[in-house]
Amino acid sequence: MLTDPNGAICKRQVQWGTTLIETIMFMVIVGIALSAVLSVFVGTSRSSADPMIQKQALAIAEALMEEVRLQPFTFCDPDDPLVTDPAVEPPVPCGITEVVGAEPGETRTNPLNPFDNVNDYSGLTMPAGALTDITGAAPPNLAGYAATIAVASPAAAWNGIGATEVLFITVAVTGPNGIPVVLDGVRTRHAPHF
Repeated sequence: MLTDPNGAICKRQVQWGTTLIETIMFMVIVGIALSAVLSVFVGTSRSSADPMIQKQALAIAEALMEEVRLQPFTFCDPDDPLVTDPAVEPPVPCGITEVVGAEPGETRTNPLNPFDNVNDYSGLTMPAGALTDITGAAPPNLAGYAATIAVASPAAAWNGIGATEVLFITVAVTGPNGIPVVLDGVRTRHAPHF
């Protein structure tokens, strides 16, 4: 007990606050927690470009799929003189039957002899750095993207459509991150002989 000089009992006053050791311990604990949270943010921000790469790869795949699906799907090659003669009424026999793969001399970017049928795109590979639009121009900032296109007939009828009247198209685009984006499409024949 504490007493004052007059003999009266003094109440001890309680002091509130922190000691230096408590303050340092608080700072250490908060510092460790902040470093853990910041390391998660840093890891997330490093991979934040991946969604942009995936979106770009998807846009390329969609453009290539549209390019392929807009081509004719015919029994006869569109360059066949029997078919291109306006005086000949359909159906006509093919002089040049359309086959899977490009005909000799045809390329995707050749302005004089371009791909002219869905089948021509089968097996087309554009490695990284060689991705171009249909005119042969390389779009900016796409050097790290590669694409492949596969075209195949089904083994049997598909959804009630004969196997010779359907083509399955697969477009795969891989971005700089190495993750492929794959699109599958279907093309049916609209005109039986052209």
